[in-house]
Amino acid sequence: MSNTLSVRLPEDLATWLKRTAERTGQTQGEIVRLQLAKARAASSEKPWMALAGSIHGLPRDLSERKGFSRS
Repeated sequence: MSNTLSVRLPEDLATWLKRTAERTGQTQGEIVRLQLAKARAASSEKPWMALAGSIHGLPRDLSERKGFSRS
């Protein structure tokens, strides 16, 4: 790998990372890379969200649509 990143961690997170590495036998770097990959995958689970608000011609607020009001 050619990219290096230095990160300052709060004490509780650094302790968690160290203990997790000891418990699993993984390096701290492997754990960080795995968690970053999970975060990236989670952010792309809803690709349709990129379309939210992009449809033109609809009411700004769906409550403005007649016949759908609860009052």
